[in-house]
Amino acid sequence: MALPRECRLYLLTPPAVADVSCFARSLERVLAAGDIAAVQVRLKPAADSEIAAIVERLSPIVRAAKAALILNDRPDLAAELDCDGVHIGQDDGTIETARRIVGQSRLLGVSCNASRHLAMEAAERGADYVAFGSFFASSTKDAPARPDPQILTVWQETTQIPSVAIGGVTAANCGALVSAGADMVAASAGVWNDPAGPEAAARAFKSAIAAALAADG
Repeated sequence: MALPRECRLYLLTPPAVADVSCFARSLERVLAAGDIAAVQVRLKPAADSEIAAIVERLSPIVRAAKAALILNDRPDLAAELDCDGVHIGQDDGTIETARRIVGQSRLLGVSCNASRHLAMEAAERGADYVAFGSFFASSTKDAPARPDPQILTVWQETTQIPSVAIGGVTAANCGALVSAGADMVAASAGVWNDPAGPEAAARAFKSAIAAALAADG
């Protein structure tokens, strides 16, 4: 008998954090409200000292919630700050270089836009997960491509490397991506800018993901 599918939220920080202590308290409540697999620290642009300060503050909170703390773009800082992993894009250096820097014990995720070919290459070269997107219009990042959700289905059917669906994802629209085969759905503005508040958004994501999985049997 096949094991039931799982899908969880992959949470990105806002592009800027003005008050680290205030944000840390908010994140703690969000982690308690939702079902979150990972928190990616994505601050653009930010000085190394600013990144270090927020990682130091958030790390115990994220790990206490049994989620992974992922750093965007910077394998060097991910290793130095003892993050659980790093996420790189197509312009952030090679997978081999990132792996050499962070070692074998840390997670390595790779953005593959709308390309299954890039994703296959990433998997073959040692990525622990791949990210496809932007599936919807995003206020957080300009996306070079808009993939069809079918790419998640094909990926889920042909490989065991997890996939993350990213780009403009909200609790209202994530169901289609879950049903298509995403192992995680990523959100930033869909949580932090939700009119009902981040905690309510995290709960809504949890409910929407569960409903989509249940509908798929």
